[in-house]
Amino acid sequence: MRILVVGSGGREHALAWKIRQSPRARAVYCAPGNAGIAELATCVPVAADDVKALVDLVERERIDLTVVGPELPLTLGLVDRLAEHGRLAFGPTAAGARLEGSKVFSKELLRHLRIPTAFFGAFSEPDEAVRFIEEVGAPIVLKADGLAGGKGVLVCATVEEARGGVDQLMRHRLFGDAGERIVVEEFLEGEELSFMALTDGTTVLPLVGSQDHKRAFDGDRGPNTGGMGAYSPAPLATPALEARVLHEVMEPVVRGLAEQGIVYTGVLYAGLMVRDGQAKVLEFNVRFGDPEAQVVLARLKSDLVELMLATCERRLAGTTIEWDPRAAVCVVMSADGYPGAIETGTPIPGLARVGDWPNGVVFHAGTRRDGERVVIDGGRVLGVTALGDGIAAAVREAYAVAERVGGPGLRFRRDIGHRALASAEVRA
Repeated sequence: MRILVVGSGGREHALAWKIRQSPRARAVYCAPGNAGIAELATCVPVAADDVKALVDLVERERIDLTVVGPELPLTLGLVDRLAEHGRLAFGPTAAGARLEGSKVFSKELLRHLRIPTAFFGAFSEPDEAVRFIEEVGAPIVLKADGLAGGKGVLVCATVEEARGGVDQLMRHRLFGDAGERIVVEEFLEGEELSFMALTDGTTVLPLVGSQDHKRAFDGDRGPNTGGMGAYSPAPLATPALEARVLHEVMEPVVRGLAEQGIVYTGVLYAGLMVRDGQAKVLEFNVRFGDPEAQVVLARLKSDLVELMLATCERRLAGTTIEWDPRAAVCVVMSADGYPGAIETGTPIPGLARVGDWPNGVVFHAGTRRDGERVVIDGGRVLGVTALGDGIAAAVREAYAVAERVGGPGLRFRRDIGHRALASAEVRA
């Protein structure tokens, strides 16, 4: 098969890496890709949000399967356009992608289906949002309705801070048109869990549990980011909790969308807040998480291409997935200043010190080639992903390599996996 991966981040590097291992993958392309992906696939300089150019690329290169990594091309209807041309694509249609593309749509669907989530209000007028905040009080959470690169969530400790957040999102348009409408919801306490599953519109097949670290700095402090690290398995994801989430969240959402005429296929990702063994939905994503994909795909032993084909062709029923029993940990190395302004073009000479690493992979995200050098080209630069016999061993392995790679212009959190390690200490 000739396979195209759309995107340029760490998630897409992990997808290309796993797809390349399939005997079905005769040729792998990526648009636009990055310096790491270029070692596995033919990279084509087509932007991930240029739907017309991507369709032309698929036609020109006779692509058999297109795997859409990021959310934006999904919400823009890339899968729909490819289907019109008779081309197979892994990911939901634009209608299904509204689950991530509109926080208002997803929250209203949850309310309609009576799936546990935070109490909320949806607003298109900033004054109305402020009145709601003053009635409900703080702490409180503000979410831009549209896509904001994983950064459109403001957790406000006081009413005054929330008023300022409304100004940022709605009046100053911190995230552009994504802030035309916002969701204001109660602050939920607990521990976050990422629950991803494959679905063909009827069958829902869970992937292994994982947890990420959204805040920029150690101790879960600082601004939200796209993700500073992840690990799998997650001790929080007990078999009992996973079964409840599957039957009380994932399957009802897929059925609820079908009742609206939306056959949802691809990855369905629920971000959950778990407290006292009970889960409430924070948000939905319509693609693999990043960096959760890195740790989940590192543990996947089954053929990813076969799983994707079964998803696209609506024959997931009866399918099982084989997993590596080892734990995986990803430490994201970001550019100084991320998630704010960063400086690009700084070389990463430490990559040459990794060599042939038997216990993991350094996935590229914000990188590009400048002659013979690999340089920083984005906020999240690398995802150092290690396997080990347990979380503690994987953490040690990942940080040993991150230290070798580290250098000017790069930083990383030093506490990835701290929740899992604390849980292991409690059990001991």
